[in-house]
Amino acid sequence: MKKLLLLSFCFLSFSFINAQGQASVEDGLLSINILTPGLEYEFGLTNSSTLDLRAGTGFAYRKNSFDEGFGVYPIFNVQYRYYYNLEKRLEKGKNINNNSANYIALSGAVQAGKPIIGDLEYNEGYFGAIGPVWGLQRYYGGGFKLDLNLGAGYGFNESGESFFSPLIGLRLGWRLSN
Repeated sequence: MKKLLLLSFCFLSFSFINAQGQASVEDGLLSINILTPGLEYEFGLTNSSTLDLRAGTGFAYRKNSFDEGFGVYPIFNVQYRYYYNLEKRLEKGKNINNNSANYIALSGAVQAGKPIIGDLEYNEGYFGAIGPVWGLQRYYGGGFKLDLNLGAGYGFNESGESFFSPLIGLRLGWRLSN
């Protein structure tokens, strides 16, 4: 029995020491965004991938020869993220806390067509977009967060129309917990 306990202790110790040297995503990051107000929750799926859920607001501005307007809309966004440079950042001694790394993701979003604030109102009740994005996420002292992602995708609306959609996300905020 003592040998079994000693063997179990050695195995757990080795596993813990080995895990300390491997780069891995963190699980359960809750943050608040201030640039486009909203809440975001990111949880780990594997050592290098996460699912990021965001409920908040999006901003649109349009100016053409017919009209000019802006709007702030409710939006829900989901991203399956693969962090591809965790090991490299760890080897260089760079911060990987709170998933501070670069990623590629499949991003999907649904946005209302009626603004909460503003005068840019669409005929459709909702818009959506899905596509690949490249992004970077960094956390700094005090939990300050920067997240930028860029890509292109397939857009659609309530009327059944489809169109090319640039996918741009810029979020500034703070980590609430992890």
